Amino acid sequence: MTQIARRALLLGAACLPTLAPRARAAEPVRLKLAFFGPDSEMTYVTTLKPFADAVNKDGAGLVQIDTYPNGALGRSLPNQPQMVLDAVADIAFAIPGNTPGRFPDDVVVELPGVFQDLREATLAWTRLLATEDLRGFKDYVVLGALGTAPFGIHTRAPIKTLADLRGMKIRTTNATEGTALRALGVVPVLLPINEVAEAVGRGTIDGTTVHPVPMFDFGLNRVTRYDYFIRLGISPLVVLMNRQKFEDLPKEAQAVITAHSGEAMAKVYIAGYGGYSDGLTGKLKADTTRHVIMPTPQDEAAAQAEFKPLINDYRAKDPRNAQLYDKLQAIITQIRAQG
Repeated sequence: MTQIARRALLLGAACLPTLAPRARAAEPVRLKLAFFGPDSEMTYVTTLKPFADAVNKDGAGLVQIDTYPNGALGRSLPNQPQMVLDAVADIAFAIPGNTPGRFPDDVVVELPGVFQDLREATLAWTRLLATEDLRGFKDYVVLGALGTAPFGIHTRAPIKTLADLRGMKIRTTNATEGTALRALGVVPVLLPINEVAEAVGRGTIDGTTVHPVPMFDFGLNRVTRYDYFIRLGISPLVVLMNRQKFEDLPKEAQAVITAHSGEAMAKVYIAGYGGYSDGLTGKLKADTTRHVIMPTPQDEAAAQAEFKPLINDYRAKDPRNAQLYDKLQAIITQIRAQG
């Protein structure tokens, strides 16, 4: 071996210890998480940002989620699922009910009177999506399936009983809920949540369905005084990731994301967002200027009797609907048994 060759070999050997660390320090895969609302909104604060932070900590050097709240990648709530497919975002928070027909099976969790509270709704929705191939989701990996508290009815005009609602014009959040309201003798009015306070204040509508968090976020507590907790349906929420993008990730990166998804995200949401929601319910009850009404057993039974035909119609439309509903009920029964 010539002297030049020996020097080259030694130089190469000297470089080897520095090559491996450089390979390990390669830039992580960066993912964009879109959120249509402000960074002060509680879903983002309690769930989405902690999810990104946890992935970034455990996947340091491997995968990094950059969050884009305040509608930085797009403010249209109905367009969030399409943004994921169009690669505008890799991950996005979405409300299936805002994109009618895109996720047709979400109706099963929107049905009235099904859930007792936010925890039950979130766990049941999470487990249903994990065990069923629900329509509309094949191009996504569902990182989180979250449920709101059941919607109540909040009005400016006095109400005490179920009968007092008849003839009132009440804002509704989706078609399923509108059908439930009509069954109670209410005139449903579909309005975006950010237009409701003004409509109630002007007397255009008498009140709104809502769960506790948007009640305060959108100032509805300032224009209503009567809170009737009749337990309508919930609003299913999802955190979606582009399936192809997920499958293209290194297996180690997939594992990190998966570890903080599904039931793990549900647990964080229930503790954070659910705890905040419960606190706001307590705030309503403590406000001496408000009238918080829990339905009597008679009114509760009467409402359930009105809801039953709606559920039967849903089941009868398609054998698949009946199977989904029965599976959901089995999941709920299991959750209640576990406490």
